[in-house]
Amino acid sequence: MDFRIGQGYDVHRLAEGETLWLGGILIPHSKGTIAHSDGDVLIHAICDALLGALKLRDIGTHFPDSSDEFKNIDSKVLLKKSYDLVKQKGYEIVNIDSTISAQQPKLKPFIPEMEIIMAAVLEIDVDQISVKATTTEKLGFEGREEGISASAIVLLKKS
Repeated sequence: MDFRIGQGYDVHRLAEGETLWLGGILIPHSKGTIAHSDGDVLIHAICDALLGALKLRDIGTHFPDSSDEFKNIDSKVLLKKSYDLVKQKGYEIVNIDSTISAQQPKLKPFIPEMEIIMAAVLEIDVDQISVKATTTEKLGFEGREEGISASAIVLLKKS
């Protein structure tokens, strides 16, 4: 098969006094994610999309939250390791499309930097990765600012 599509989704609870990492950058906000790693839901969703496209299971299989090795780990490391597994199978990224759902903070000003950082980690052109952000119009756990979620779709092609 020459092309493969993968989809990923991740959610983390938010709490006062925690850090908020998204797309590999620290976002200034009064709340951050509660997580074993740095809690970067965007990168975690992209990792799951990359792994899922090639039936390599999910991020929790490769980087379990029960392992001290991954405690507070920078999710950019997980992204690199996930993509290394994809490349070992002989595939490369065509493009990534992703969405972050959060009521606050407003993320639009941070998106270009997220795209640049993740493109550099993946060694792809910044035009191959798209990040979007949306609110949920104050509906659901994101709207109540109890949590944050992200989804991602990736297209891979045989190298």
